[in-house]
Amino acid sequence: MSHHMILLVMMSVCFCGFGSREIVTTNAAASPTAVKVMGNISQVEDAAYLRIYYGQTFKVIKNGFDGKSYLLIQNNSKMATKTKYCTSRIKSFVIPLANYSIDADYFPGLLGSLKGITSEYVSSECVLKLYNEGQIQLVNKTQPQELTQFAAHFIVNTDQPQSCNFATFLPMGEEAPLQKAEWIKYLGVFANLETRANQVYNVIKNNYMCLSKAATSRVAPYKPIVAWMSYNNGVWSFAKETYKLKYVEDSGGENIDNSINKVTYNISMPDDLEAFHAILCTIDAVIDETYTSDLLAYNASTFLQNLNVEDQSCFGFMANQSLWRHDKRIQKSIALDWYDGAISQPHLVLADLIEALFPSGNYTTTYFRNIAKGEGVVSISPEMCNRESSVPMEPSIVACS
Repeated sequence: MSHHMILLVMMSVCFCGFGSREIVTTNAAASPTAVKVMGNISQVEDAAYLRIYYGQTFKVIKNGFDGKSYLLIQNNSKMATKTKYCTSRIKSFVIPLANYSIDADYFPGLLGSLKGITSEYVSSECVLKLYNEGQIQLVNKTQPQELTQFAAHFIVNTDQPQSCNFATFLPMGEEAPLQKAEWIKYLGVFANLETRANQVYNVIKNNYMCLSKAATSRVAPYKPIVAWMSYNNGVWSFAKETYKLKYVEDSGGENIDNSINKVTYNISMPDDLEAFHAILCTIDAVIDETYTSDLLAYNASTFLQNLNVEDQSCFGFMANQSLWRHDKRIQKSIALDWYDGAISQPHLVLADLIEALFPSGNYTTTYFRNIAKGEGVVSISPEMCNRESSVPMEPSIVACS
């Protein structure tokens, strides 16, 4: 089973009958009236930059990342043929989308009506399969006219010039793991598949919360200290992104003391190297995020060489063999599933970290590999797709009690 945001809500499958919501509308001549919208709707629970509103024949998405409002008009409504917006703040789309393309740099694999990608370097095995079969075409994103053939083109770069059919999809901009995952509802709105998106997110959230509760209530004399760190041009840095720190907390670990306000260390400077060495001696587990053009050759020896520390006797993470990287699933040594499946299924990331900090020996990690034990990568290929594009895929669930 692949691990992608795989819109587990397929554009070709319809699910209906979830909840109801009252939408308040106003006009100059009358007091506010309640319009009850029944059926297939989504309500945002956790995401900070996403809002969804409903009318009888339309929906409005307010995207906090690009400041735009997307008016989504049902294709069987009168409004669909009469209304078109394309301004700096408002865009309109007719839904469900007839087809769409994606900016494939860091974008979860979608199926159904997906017809265009901008890069071959995607980490969804099923998208690769459809591409190899000729069902998806490769389009040049530097040629905007090639993208106008699609009803929508989803992008991650909000600074680029945008055509009328461009829509921003940026779950990685959220600060917490579950906030990122909830953007599956954004995709569901464009497909009229909110019910399916709700089901998928609820399963993921419930599994995440169960795993976190079990991990954080664990009785132990101390919590293992975890550091996310990376090396670049002679400088080591400790990561401070909120979602990474949240993962550590939710897995029962402890982040590096916040009193250590210096996050970068130049190993060519003796004072920096000494201070860096001292911090390393307090760490129980390391997640090495160092960029490398050769993932297959990067190993524990590479990491230790980059540290430039002769006395490594106090390194608990080496004694415990707890030196990890999040590049286990890759495609063509470039596309990391960390930027795809890991965003859509954060409960699997959490399960990986729990196994890293509290090894059970009976769980195989999905996104993390232990280079202290010589663990290699998993190369993603089209042959790994084991389902038809018209069949909704269920998220992987980790046993939890």
